[in-house]
Amino acid sequence: MEEPLHPYRMQRLIKERGKDEVINVMQRASLYQTIQRLEREALIAQQKTVRDDKRPERTVYEITEKGRHVALEWMRAILSTLTREYPEFPAAVSFLPLLTPEDVASQLELRAKAIESELRRIDEALQEAQAVPRLFLLEMEYARALHATELSWVNSIVEDLSAQRITWTDEWLRQIAAKFSIDPKLDEG
Repeated sequence: MEEPLHPYRMQRLIKERGKDEVINVMQRASLYQTIQRLEREALIAQQKTVRDDKRPERTVYEITEKGRHVALEWMRAILSTLTREYPEFPAAVSFLPLLTPEDVASQLELRAKAIESELRRIDEALQEAQAVPRLFLLEMEYARALHATELSWVNSIVEDLSAQRITWTDEWLRQIAAKFSIDPKLDEG
């Protein structure tokens, strides 16, 4: 949207501006796949090919009018609409009974330490970026709020597991499964 760029410069700008906090550009191949898809859908177009000294040729892309329109509509939709996202952590939480309560507590304690570390990293980054207008730090504020909320929740579950307010055994799980299972004969009709 800003100016025509080649993929390597796109990747560098994303990292330089800290947008790699919310956009995964670690794998350059993924970036090139995205660029190919955008070009195929006429959202970007090749502007020119450049060659600097000893560097290989680089294709510079620019956004098309259609691309600008789609980008702005996408932004409006994402900002205004709640959608279901499917991160891995809630999926793992839904299968806690596969582990013992003690194992779950241990794993969640490790997660809490990792979240605490991430919160410190975000706080340091926000502190270093004090001169940057808040508008450009909102995604980090959002990430911090999510991590802080998750840490509070994880710690409460660890506490409930330790106090055995949440617990299970194989026998109890079998009883629950039997209580809520559907009779296969009823399902046939």
